[in-house]
Amino acid sequence: MANFYKGPTVIQAAGTGNKIINEFFGLVNSGTKEVSVAHMISPPGWSEPGQRPEFNEYTVVLKGKLKVETLKEEFIVSEGQAILAPENEWIRYSTPEGAEYIAVCVPAFSIDSVHRDKA
Repeated sequence: MANFYKGPTVIQAAGTGNKIINEFFGLVNSGTKEVSVAHMISPPGWSEPGQRPEFNEYTVVLKGKLKVETLKEEFIVSEGQAILAPENEWIRYSTPEGAEYIAVCVPAFSIDSVHRDKA
């Protein structure tokens, strides 16, 4: 049976700035634990703590630029580009100039499985 959702749930983002997370599928909006799909709107200057998540995160940038740092390298992911952050790898996201992007986490994102750095 198909499940119809009228829209996303807005979730408060970690880090600095007023990033908007619109979760379409995931633990909050759909109760889906297998995958989460969210539309992110991130202002210039936003950044979040580093993390070592227990999920793969697939990110597609729609507008602007997303800065992605790992322990070994740094990427600037621009409009029309994508990046895969594999599970259990340390990563940090930021948007020095602002960005809009889609993030897909497999399995779904959860506070208990993201393992953010202590402030």
